Amino acid sequence: MDENQTIDQDRILKINIEEEMKSSYIDYSMSVIVARALPDVRDGFKPVHRRILYGMLGIGNTSNNPYKKCARVVGEVLGKYHPHGDSSVYGAIVRMGQDWNMRYTLVDGQGNFGSIDGDSAAAMRYTECRLSKMGEHVMDDLEKDTVDMTNNFDDTLQEPTVMPTKIPNLLVNGGNGIAVGMATNIPTHNLGEVVDGCCAYIDNPDIDTEGLMQYIKAPDFPTGAYIYGLQGVKDAYETGRGRIVLRAKSEIESDDSHDKIVVTELPYGVNKAQLVENIAELVKEGKIDGISNVNDESGRQGMRVVVDVKRDANANVILNKLYKMTAMQSSFSVNCIALVKGRPRLLSLKDCVRYFVEHRHDVTIRRTRFDLAKAEERAHIIKGLIIACDNVEEVVRIIRASKTPSDAQRNLERRFELDELQSKAIVDMRLAQLTGLRMDQLHAEYDELLRQISYLQSILDDPELCKKVMKDELLEVKDKYNDPRRTEIKPYEHEFNAEDFYPNDPVVITVSHLGYIKRTPLSEFREQARGGVGSKGARTREQDFTEYIYPATMHQTMLFFTRKGRCYWLKCYEIPEGDKNFKGRAIQNMLNIESDDSVNAMLRLSGLDDEAFVNSHYVVFATKHGTVKKTCLEAYSRPRTNGVIAINIAEDDEVVDVRLTNGRNELIMANRNGRAVRFDENSIRTMGRVATGVRGMRLDDGDDEIVGMIVVNNPETETVMVVSENGYGKRSQVNDYRITNRGGKGVKTLSITDKTGRLVAIKNVTDSNDLMIINKSGIAIRLSVAECRVMGRATQGVRLINLSKKNDVIASVCKVMSSELEATVEEESRAQWTQKQEDIAEDIVSGTVSESEESKE
Repeated sequence: MDENQTIDQDRILKINIEEEMKSSYIDYSMSVIVARALPDVRDGFKPVHRRILYGMLGIGNTSNNPYKKCARVVGEVLGKYHPHGDSSVYGAIVRMGQDWNMRYTLVDGQGNFGSIDGDSAAAMRYTECRLSKMGEHVMDDLEKDTVDMTNNFDDTLQEPTVMPTKIPNLLVNGGNGIAVGMATNIPTHNLGEVVDGCCAYIDNPDIDTEGLMQYIKAPDFPTGAYIYGLQGVKDAYETGRGRIVLRAKSEIESDDSHDKIVVTELPYGVNKAQLVENIAELVKEGKIDGISNVNDESGRQGMRVVVDVKRDANANVILNKLYKMTAMQSSFSVNCIALVKGRPRLLSLKDCVRYFVEHRHDVTIRRTRFDLAKAEERAHIIKGLIIACDNVEEVVRIIRASKTPSDAQRNLERRFELDELQSKAIVDMRLAQLTGLRMDQLHAEYDELLRQISYLQSILDDPELCKKVMKDELLEVKDKYNDPRRTEIKPYEHEFNAEDFYPNDPVVITVSHLGYIKRTPLSEFREQARGGVGSKGARTREQDFTEYIYPATMHQTMLFFTRKGRCYWLKCYEIPEGDKNFKGRAIQNMLNIESDDSVNAMLRLSGLDDEAFVNSHYVVFATKHGTVKKTCLEAYSRPRTNGVIAINIAEDDEVVDVRLTNGRNELIMANRNGRAVRFDENSIRTMGRVATGVRGMRLDDGDDEIVGMIVVNNPETETVMVVSENGYGKRSQVNDYRITNRGGKGVKTLSITDKTGRLVAIKNVTDSNDLMIINKSGIAIRLSVAECRVMGRATQGVRLINLSKKNDVIASVCKVMSSELEATVEEESRAQWTQKQEDIAEDIVSGTVSESEESKE
């Protein structure tokens, strides 16, 4: 073996490749984490952003100077501070100037900086930039030794390790980045809210997350839209991780031809052009029906994406399908990881605020010390100049007698006990300073410096004063840059809200004598002329018939009241749907009703969650024996699975009718013998749920009983409609019934004869109403109230329906809206029912809704 081979072998070191890979990869990953991908908790910047801002400040590229080419800035940053690719630097500059990515832009860009449609910025040789006002505030007091400086990559220049920012930038502008083995995704916030939260922490360092959320309510994204639900926000603020649901801001515009869904704000990070393309693709594939066109009409006035809805489609249903199937509803996954003292940490909201406030405290103390040293140095020099001015003749003599300036300084130091700084200032002093005016100015400056020194020293000595200085500076920033919140908070969240998938169409709820319930679209019942024979109604068991019929809308809540005085709740869309021939489903299987009880009255309501509504309205009961009871609606506003006691019923009595009043209504009760009594509801005192009530109407001897009760809202426009069991009825003016005290026998409302039969129903109606009449044999008729003329109170009325079967009688009567008012929704009802079934099927496939929920529907 020759000598060269021996030398080469001596240079080879045998190492364990596994250990080398571990060591090298750890070095690489820490370099990415600390020096590239994660922001610092104090100023919220990654190194590239910090270097860009510092480089722009260094070349005077500030808000009060002309724009400079972005290529000029990129070259400055690359050559001095950031030896990486130019695309990374330019990309960071562009993002800091995009107002749909940054809540508050730090760079003022001129030229094509891209768009929310995903268009990229023009090349850096075409675009220009400069610092924004807020970008400058990030570097306030940088020259006052407020932060540590470090050498750049070639040790020729100094750069800041952190910015002395007055802006809580980590929270205000957020940030995202992918490191090695970890990633960060921090949402943007409103500056005013964050400043208020920081001030609250300064006042009370023990404040918890809930306390901070009184000020920092939720993220505030630059693109606006809605935050749906606060649970994800709370999770993110408490733990550093959470999922925030965002929804586009949209509204439905209607004109003569069709409806339009207009989207004006999108969730943060959603590409508008891709969204429009996605909607068009879903329509093309048949996954969303009812959309005729999608246009992007955005312009100078702002964003405007218009989705044209077909005439026969329901815009609300389509809107909810868009939320479900497109990026109009998306989520922001918060992962708040930032560098704390050079190490990555998962941070809560309080951690972010605490570290920023600590940084501001450190900056304030360092700046104060710097200003104090400068003030003391200047005061020391001014003191020497004042001594010279007070002894000007002798100073001139000493200087003239000295051979060199150095000799003059030494002679002055010996004569007046000065130091080198003072003596040099005296020697360098211009003759103009010896005038009386300048001497007065020196004394005034010295006094001001002494006051400034005292104030600066008190900041260092008094922690409370230091806190006040910090708060004042933060509030000054808030006054300059605060703006209204853009993202609206919707404090409730629901993955699946059944109401969103059902159009709020008019329906008819029917309950049979044996307790079968169903809902039928109102359009199923066509209007007939007075005196018609009706059409075939529901198929029922033998000796069963439709006993109660009520109009409602799909989104209303039905309150069911039983004969025995209990109350149950059910949403209208939860009631099984069927046509007129459908028997229905046993109500006993839907509500926990006792076997010997049955539903006898219903209320349909839309505002049970409105506190003001439920506290200003009342439920009035009428029983078969003439008892009435009035209870505040609030007592029935909290649904329970097993129902609640609604009224205490006597053993041989039962509930006949239940009405909703506003506290200022009048009531009319009618009995089977054709009499009615009218009285003010305030004659009934308000009672609790379990009360029995008071006498409302005195009945005749025998088998007399109450058949119904109506609420009079407007005596001038409403009329009283009464119907007898043999199909006769009539309308009378409300004022034909004089107001009396409750408990009376009343006055005649219908002349009862063998031909008419006894009274079965009383309703308050107007010309815009239709009347639904069903007899015990299942025949139903719908007729216009306007066809029944108003006549005297004591007449027997006119024939409303021909009873073709012997011994057939009227079973139930209700009023509904006229066919003209429902014309716009008649064709829509069946289409939306089909669409709803498809929605539920899709939810089952995707796992959103369980099969048990589907069977319930």
